[in-house]
Amino acid sequence: MKSRQDAWSERDDKLLAETVLRHIREGSTQLNAFDEVGDKLNRTSAACGFRWNAIVRAKHTTDIARSKKERKQRMRALKLKTKPLYTPPETVIDYHEIDRKTELNVSIDDVIGFLQELKNGQTEHDEELQHEIETMKQQNALLSKQTEELENEIHKKEESFETIERDYEALVKIMNRARKMVMFEDDDLKANTFQMDRNGNLERVANK
Repeated sequence: MKSRQDAWSERDDKLLAETVLRHIREGSTQLNAFDEVGDKLNRTSAACGFRWNAIVRAKHTTDIARSKKERKQRMRALKLKTKPLYTPPETVIDYHEIDRKTELNVSIDDVIGFLQELKNGQTEHDEELQHEIETMKQQNALLSKQTEELENEIHKKEESFETIERDYEALVKIMNRARKMVMFEDDDLKANTFQMDRNGNLERVANK
């Protein structure tokens, strides 16, 4: 189990930032980036996520925006390879020289092409939105895990404090009992007088 506790260095933060930005550009998730950095630095994925959200992310807002833009361009390029976009006719149509049926067909084609482009743009936007939602879900899961770990740690501290408190109370009782015993012995000694007999032995003489 990874349990590294040393401080983050500037080099560690740089590795974390570069890895997260690369995953964003490639359309991957930040959670995958945290796993990768955790393996390289012998840290937990939760620790990497906390470091990114609390410290490193604020320093790379511009880089994050640029990486998202590159990811969007990459996705658009992939779509261009798989499905060509609608291109309008190269020739200029003179509607005065064609009949009404041809004019109607061209207008419908224009509308269909426009709707296809609109649909493609909406699909791309939906994919971006879905990706952001998935990233937020993963970050929420990561924060929930960190919260659970902190709550467990607090519970352990509370149990340890209760144990120390009980031990302290027991020690106080022992000290009070010992003090009473000493006081009783002193009173017992004061209540008795001793004298030496003819043979040199001590004998108790009751106080009058």
